Parts: sequence; C-alpha cells; structure tokens
Amino acid sequence: MSPAEPSARIGSDIGGTFTDIVLETDDRRYSTKILTTYDAPERALLEGVARLLAQAELEPRHVALFVHGTTLATNALIERRGVRTGLLTTEGFRDVLELGTESRFDQYDITMDKPPPLVPRRLRHGVAERIAADGSVLLALDEAAVRETAARFRDAGVESVAIAFLHSYVNPTHEQAAAAILRAEMPCISLSLSSEVSPEMREYERFSTTAANAYVQPIVASYLLRLDARLAELGFRCPLFLMLSSGGLTTVETAARFPVRLVESGPAGGAIFAAGVAQELGISKMLALDVGGTTAKICFIDDSKPQRSQGFEVARMHRFRKGSGLPLRIPVVEMVEIGAGGGSIAHLDTVGRLTVGPHSAGSEPGPASYGRGGQRPTVTDADLVLGRIDPASFAGGTFRLDLPAAETALGTLAALDTDPKMLALGVSEIVDETMASAARVHAVEQGTTVEERTLVAFGGAAPLHAARVAEKLCIDRVIVPRSAGVGSAVGFLRAPIAYEIARSLHQRIGTLDFAAVNAMLAHMSNEANAIVARGDPAAQRIETHTAFARYCGQGYEIPVEVPVRALTAADRELLQAAFEAVYRGQYGGVVAALPVEILTWRVSVATRPRSVPSVTEPDGGRDVAPTLWRSVLDPANGNILSCGQFRRADLRPGDRIKGPALIVEDETTTVVSPSFDAMIDARGYIVLTRTTATDGMTP
Repeated sequence: MSPAEPSARIGSDIGGTFTDIVLETDDRRYSTKILTTYDAPERALLEGVARLLAQAELEPRHVALFVHGTTLATNALIERRGVRTGLLTTEGFRDVLELGTESRFDQYDITMDKPPPLVPRRLRHGVAERIAADGSVLLALDEAAVRETAARFRDAGVESVAIAFLHSYVNPTHEQAAAAILRAEMPCISLSLSSEVSPEMREYERFSTTAANAYVQPIVASYLLRLDARLAELGFRCPLFLMLSSGGLTTVETAARFPVRLVESGPAGGAIFAAGVAQELGISKMLALDVGGTTAKICFIDDSKPQRSQGFEVARMHRFRKGSGLPLRIPVVEMVEIGAGGGSIAHLDTVGRLTVGPHSAGSEPGPASYGRGGQRPTVTDADLVLGRIDPASFAGGTFRLDLPAAETALGTLAALDTDPKMLALGVSEIVDETMASAARVHAVEQGTTVEERTLVAFGGAAPLHAARVAEKLCIDRVIVPRSAGVGSAVGFLRAPIAYEIARSLHQRIGTLDFAAVNAMLAHMSNEANAIVARGDPAAQRIETHTAFARYCGQGYEIPVEVPVRALTAADRELLQAAFEAVYRGQYGGVVAALPVEILTWRVSVATRPRSVPSVTEPDGGRDVAPTLWRSVLDPANGNILSCGQFRRADLRPGDRIKGPALIVEDETTTVVSPSFDAMIDARGYIVLTRTTATDGMTP
C-alpha cells in the first residue's frame, strides 16, 4: 500500500557510461543502472526513476527527497562544448588565462602543449580600473569602456561573460558595477563574477575558475531548470537538490548560479558513501575505490571523514601530470582520478606495448560486448572473457553481453600473437596495477600508507577488481557494501545540505585586524546559513570556521580550525598555537623565528548528519556451497579456476564463502580471489578477509 505521507528518497548519478538511480523507503532500497543518453541526459534518468517507482508501487507524490549529480559540467569542460564566453578584466590582464603561473608541468619537453584557455584572446577585453590589495580604489571603473565592450561581446555572439578584476576578492564594487552595465546592455547574458565564484587570492586560479563557471553556466542552468520543471510536471512535489564537489547538497538555484561546483559531484557522492561505511563499521583508516564505466577514483577516509581540498584540476591534457589542466579553486573531496574504468579502451602504443585507457568507450557505442556497435576492446570485455561476468546477469539482465564480440575485439590486438584469454588477463593486470600504483602515489603525497587500511569497493567495476588490487597493496580486508554498484547515488542520500564560502584577507597573526575578520566571517556565515536554510529551514546546522595560514615566505597554506565565535586580541596566542600544532603534525617541527600569516578564511555550514543505527553481528555462521560453477582465469598465476557462483540476494548474515568464488548481483559482481574468504556481515555487506599472504608483487 502506498504511504499517505511522502517518505521515499531518490538519488541519481549520471556517469559517463551508466546513469545510476536509487530509491529508498523506510524499509527497502531499489536500484537500477541505465546506459547514459548523451543527447538528453534526463531521458535515461527519468526512465530509471519511472522503473523504480513502478517496482516500489509508488507515485511521484510519495517522494520526499530527490538528489541529483551530473557530469554535464565536467564533460562540457573536458570536451570543450561550453557556450561562447567572454572575459571582462582589468586593463593589462587579459592574458592571465594564457600565462597562468608561468610554470611548466614538464620542464624537459620543448614541444609541451598547455591547455588552451576556455576564452580565446579575441573575446578577452580589459577596461581601465584598479583596486589595490587593501581594497582601496586606485582608479575608478571606466563605465563607458564597459559599454563599448558589451557592444563587442554582443557583435561576437557571446552568451556568457566572466568578470574578473584585480583584487576584487577584497572589494567587489567594480565587478558589481560592470555586471549592472552588462545586464542593461545585454539583458539575456549570463554573468559570473569572480568575487562571487571564487573570492580568493591568486588571480590565475580565480580567473580560471570564473571562466569555467561562465563557460558551462548557460548549459547547466538550462538543464537543471528543465529537469526541475519536468519533475514538477510528472507530479514530484519535493525539492530537487544537487550534489556538490565538496560532499554537500545545494538547491537548484545555487547550482545553476555556480555550476563549476558540480564538476566532481559524482565522485564526492562516492566518498560520502564510503565515509558512511567507515562510520558504521568503526573503521579508522579506509581506502575507498570507486570504479565506474569511465574512471577509477581513489580516496582516503580517516576517522570516517574523506580528505578535502580547496582546489583541483580538470581537463588535464596529460592525465597524470599536475599542471596540465585547468585549475579550479573550489572546495572538493580530495581524491585521485585515473582513466581505468570498465569502458577504458585497450590498445597498443607506438612501440607495440599493451596499454589501457585513458579513453573510454562510454555508453555510445560502449564496449564491444554491449552489442551497440563498439569494436574496440575494453576492460569490461576482458572481464567477460576471463569468466568474471555472467553475460545474462549484467546490469540486472537489461541486456545480455556478447562473449564472441568481446573475444573478437580482443583479437584486434593480434600483434601480440596470443589468444584472447591471455590478452584479457593482460588488460586486467594493467588496469589493476594502474589503480594500485595510483593508490601508492596518492598515499605518498598525503603522507600516509595503504597497508593498514581497509579497502571498500563500489561502483559497477570495483568489486570485480578489488581483491586483486588489495593483493597488490598488501591489504588484508576488503568490504563490498550493499548497493555497491550504485554507491555514489546512495551516497547522495547520505550527504548533508551544506555550503562552503572562502574569502581571502591577507594579514599576519601578530597584527590581525579582528574587527575586519569578525565582520567578514559574520557576512560569510549569514550567506552560507541562508543557502543551507533554503534547502531545509528546520534542520539543525553545524558551522565550522577554518583559517588557511603559512609562515611568511612560504608558497602554500595549511588549514587550521578556529573557534566559531567573535575573535578577540586574546586569541592571537590561540591561533598561533593551533597553527603550530597542525604544522608540527604535518611536517614534524615548527620554525620559531618566522611570523605566521593568514591568507584565506573559510566558513562551512551543514545540516547535522543522520545517526547510524547499531547492528548486532551474528554469533556464528555457516559455510554455504554453490550450486553453479564458472571457469575463471586467475591473474595471479594464469591458471583456470573453478569458482562457485552465488547470488548475493540469496546470502544471509553469517554466511561464509571460501575463495575462489563469484558473488553476483544486479549492478556488479564481487570476485573472491583464492587469497580471500568471504563472509556476509549483519548489514549484508560482503567482507573479504585474506587467508593467503602475498608480498604485493604477485606476478
């Protein structure tokens, strides 16, 4: 019987290959995966929503929460499919987007290509004006020049304008005045002000972030407003929330205004999902592995919290080279992303070596085994040939995978002169080693290790490869949660409504102007609370304040938590001590003789997270025997193994499975390698525990 009051919740994640949808009620969870429709992303989304509502025997009016994440902004930036964008800036600074920081991500490559700016030089115009670093006006805005520039933009067919003036993060009045003129001269134009999008120091990062926001704003805003209206037409009465890259939720209005904050929304949902698992199971150190159809994401979860950052790069020309992409100064979940998904294409490089990724077959045409016209071999094709995937159960049986087509596609790598199964093994080993290597490098960069961590695997392809990655990393425990194949969409439903604001105010702690700091923090707090309140006015909220500080002369800052109250001169020692504690923990010591300066302050407001229900583990367990067997090629030694196949839905808490085995569900398959045994815990999670030691260098 349908509920009288709205209680169902829907989470939806549009990925590069699949669109994942989850519907939760008070006692059940329904999920599905549908191939992403690139021409109209909402088509697959609404099809999946209708399917789940029918399964649950519910109607749109019964849905109380709808959370959405999309790759629309990401794809527009990567594929350069944004709108024609102009840049209005301070006279003499039109080439900031071209010059960048004047650094080279590869100093020895004389033919190195830097990413071209999103705004071509002919659409970048400077006007006379100047704000000083302290916010004082050195030169008034030339309003006539702004009107002349508006005419140039109009004649050039510009649809969106980024306004980025020097030092506008301190005093935004010139940007606001220019925006008013452009709106009057070009009423239909989209505007992005750097003082609103990224009010922080470092003009290249600020200009780049504002240009990216302007580049995708009309596309994303149109899509979100269209989707919101369509949901209302279908009878949904609940608000639509968007997942932010920082791991919080926001309203359609805020997302349409700042679409650049949606760039990493899907991976952020996965990190929230993993953090929830860590909290439920009391895991202090976790390695989250999220492998979808296009990419693999790796994130460290410490004390049930994913690591966070104030910026990242998008659209790297060289995927693994820092500095080869476009910098975005926005709050994000800290992770490493590599081109190692189920749709990653295997090919031979210029010297004949087998290589996997970073390019993906996506959903159109998709891997060769999808039968949609794809002819190039992918990781999914390799997994199918190795015997890991049941062709009839893939994606819940919505379509059957074509094994001969996968073998034929792998045969196109005939230059290696070996059979398809060995080629498939090579593809699998390369992608697994790529993920393991990325985890090792990320651990070094973060000053941590991986061996003592628990690996949690989610995404459609991660459970297929998690055990082998764990072997390579010497990890002894792997967890595959319920609904792992649609983990990011589930994570959306666990995320708080949240918003973060960062503003630069460059001062030394010893001479800090507390009146100016308190006034700025109060304004930021009011703005962030207002945005969160629009999502849920009645919810209790948590507010945190952070200062980004460094020793004078250093180039980068570290985050320091500060009290959420008005600061006074008596707090100088507190701020100094807090900085030294964090600095000592990160670098092992302090520099007593150098003064400390704060560059940026951040205010974060979020609704309180839901409490985690306690679950009692089963006292004992029972060994379960398979009724179906599959032949699977073991990548560790190249032998054919006879693996028992189980349906996850048939397993109960306490059930034990001896490896090797396959645990099949609608959205993914968990491979239990010979090095692990599996058990189903009280929550229905698959817990793999190592039984055979390896040295991490298994061939």
